Amino acid sequence: MTPRTLFTWLARAEVVTWTLLLLGMALKYVTRTTELGVSVFGLVHGVVFLAYVLVTLVLWVDQKWPVREVVLVLACGIPPFATLYAERRVERLALAPTQWRLGAGGEAPVTVPERVVATALARPVAAALVAAGAVGVVTAALLAIGPPPVPVSGA
Repeated sequence: MTPRTLFTWLARAEVVTWTLLLLGMALKYVTRTTELGVSVFGLVHGVVFLAYVLVTLVLWVDQKWPVREVVLVLACGIPPFATLYAERRVERLALAPTQWRLGAGGEAPVTVPERVVATALARPVAAALVAAGAVGVVTAALLAIGPPPVPVSGA
């Protein structure tokens, strides 16, 4: 999978999960019919957000993004639908080309982060399993901490 395809899929998945989470929030807080949408879509959105962050960090290392760009792209993962802007910006600035810089036949890694990314690109199935495990561990830790508090009006 190319860097461009991977980033595009995750940026768009963020939009879909934001939409579902907002729908779940409307059902919970506006119509007061069910909390199931927030429970399910909140979890899905959280997992996709963590994957978006992980892929953004991998692209930062692999493509040598300027710090300004990685901070902007990561920040776009926070407000609803802002990853559409990030996707377009990454495309316009060619920050995610069709080849991995540190992939097979590419540049030799120099730094420790580059070595980690190059190793992951050389073993994509193992890297995907490790990434899924990392996202799972972080998700479990965040679930153990609990949801963010809901502000109470008029208290």
